[in-house]
Amino acid sequence: MSRIGKQPVSIPSGVDVSVDNGVLKFKKGNLVQEIDTKNHVNVKVENREIVFSPLNEDRQSRAYWGTYRSLTNNVIVGLTEGFVKKLEINGVGYKAALKGNILELILGFSHPINFEIPEGIEINVEKNIITIKGHDKQVVGQVAAKIREFRLPEPYKGKGIKYVDERIIRKAGKTSKK
Repeated sequence: MSRIGKQPVSIPSGVDVSVDNGVLKFKKGNLVQEIDTKNHVNVKVENREIVFSPLNEDRQSRAYWGTYRSLTNNVIVGLTEGFVKKLEINGVGYKAALKGNILELILGFSHPINFEIPEGIEINVEKNIITIKGHDKQVVGQVAAKIREFRLPEPYKGKGIKYVDERIIRKAGKTSKK
């Protein structure tokens, strides 16, 4: 039995949820998101709560049971609070700047890197901290990972782009023979 799947997801005020043929539709203002649960999970909306149950008692349905509950909870949290990832740039001469819908990164290469910001994502730059905000957890994490990938943190001096709460294990450099 799924411990996560058993828990109902409460629907906060301001968020409208409807179930249409196994497709969950979430709406808050002009934001609309959908989750397709047919063929895997039964979904019911009762008393401002979303309740999930496995469609069959086979292994596949039980596996999807908790997954869809977690995805639903992430959509509701994203519509009400939003998700945030923070990246830190370390290195002499490394910097970031916003130019309209483009994030310009100067990371020690011979050319600046221009990263186009996807729809639904808001990026702020303050000194060496890049803040990525959005209502879709997967997209926020993917954008953060793509930006970090341009210059991964290296273990000797710690230069590169890292998550703010990430800890880089440092290595000792070469030592001379005495």
